[in-house]
Amino acid sequence: MNLSLLIIVPVFVSLAILLCRDAKQVRVVALLGAAVQLGLALALFFAYRAEREAGNTAQMLFMYKTPWFAPLHINYSVGVDGISVAMIMLTASVVLAGVLVSWSVDTLTKEFFFLLLLLSSGAYGFFISLDLFTLFFFLELAVIPKYLLIGIWGSGNKEYSATKLALMLMGGSALVFVGILGIYFEAGTFDIIELSQNQLSVATQHFFFPFLFIGFGIFGALFPFHTWVPDGHSSAPTAASMFLAGISMKLGGYGCLRVATYLMPQAAHEYQGIIILLAAIAILYGSFATMMQTDLKYINAYSSVSHCGFVLLGIGMLTKTAITGAVMQMVSHGLMTALFFAAIGMLYNRTHTRAVEKMGGLLKITPFIGTVFFIAGLCSLGLPGFSGFAAEMTVFMGSWQNNDMWYRLATIAACASIVVTAVYILRALGKVMMGPLLDEHHADITDAGWNEKLAAIILIAGVVLVGVAPLLLQHLISPAADSIMHNIAKAGF
Repeated sequence: MNLSLLIIVPVFVSLAILLCRDAKQVRVVALLGAAVQLGLALALFFAYRAEREAGNTAQMLFMYKTPWFAPLHINYSVGVDGISVAMIMLTASVVLAGVLVSWSVDTLTKEFFFLLLLLSSGAYGFFISLDLFTLFFFLELAVIPKYLLIGIWGSGNKEYSATKLALMLMGGSALVFVGILGIYFEAGTFDIIELSQNQLSVATQHFFFPFLFIGFGIFGALFPFHTWVPDGHSSAPTAASMFLAGISMKLGGYGCLRVATYLMPQAAHEYQGIIILLAAIAILYGSFATMMQTDLKYINAYSSVSHCGFVLLGIGMLTKTAITGAVMQMVSHGLMTALFFAAIGMLYNRTHTRAVEKMGGLLKITPFIGTVFFIAGLCSLGLPGFSGFAAEMTVFMGSWQNNDMWYRLATIAACASIVVTAVYILRALGKVMMGPLLDEHHADITDAGWNEKLAAIILIAGVVLVGVAPLLLQHLISPAADSIMHNIAKAGF
């Protein structure tokens, strides 16, 4: 399996879009390109499973390495484990759904889809990189297109939101770069595999771990650096919101796990209490802040702060079950929040409002969109049978395995947030979809089109599959979680 295809295909599709003559051609090329990405992701998943079942126990599979800038020991080095494969599958699903829900974009259509496909290339490159410099390169590639997508195609105070998002994420990138350089100047290499086999000094870990964890944490809505999330999501066009919440925020969680925790296990243990405290605050703060919102996008954005707190909580607990749960939560939240933003976008395109108090009784007018809205909401509150339940329960079980009393109190606090989540989700579902029709103009709106239905079905399939067969995802992640725990054990914990 040639992993470089995951980078090359989106780039070539983006360039092909620039050569299209009209909007119809742009949409067809973008759809075909996104479908090919999902096909490559599925092929990678089955090839990876086949290798593992054949007895291949290598830490990373399908590795390829070639010098990029030899004097500084920078290499184009790629490979995947189960966590990478899960993130790639998530990315491909969200990108295809994002292209489908953007079918009606008629302002600078060519440029819109060019930037959207370019974003996916950066995400794939990030998830397969085994060289820290290459990883950082792709992290940066995934920032600037977001600024343009929000600033040009966004709504509301879009210039402010786009600028705030770009500055916050570039600030996070700067912290990550400092941490990477600190590792390089001690170890003389950017190679993640080599670094994992030769532990860094305790002093270097303690000093540079905060740079890496906070830097990546900013991407993953780490409290109190989460403020770009509600502004960015509220102003972004639907596909950009789906990408931001579904994929971009996962770059942060993946970086905190793959780089900060994996390469600096001693520092991760030393800062464990702070990480868990900030995660617990994010979970509770995000839940209560969501209760105060009346705009559907703000509801989903603040709830994302809470749900991403579960990712950081799982990573901070440093147990195998909790780390597995953190990765499952990344996948679950990516699918679930992309589905929620897709449903919100469908409603906004028809009602031209996101205010909860201005909507009501829409289920009988738009039964398909209403069903999608309900599924996304019920997954968010953790209903059994959906991915949210499987992921959150795994995080809770793994967190409780940590015997420290304070950490168990943090776990209890995180569990309590489920009640708050149920309140704001059920209230939003009830007010928007149930009851009498509040606005007579909404009586004539249409239900979802073929493209919107297909996008929703792709994401719902993922949400249900993870919910009813979580062992498929757990078995995929387990060998990678073992490698991380092995590094933590080597550090003496």
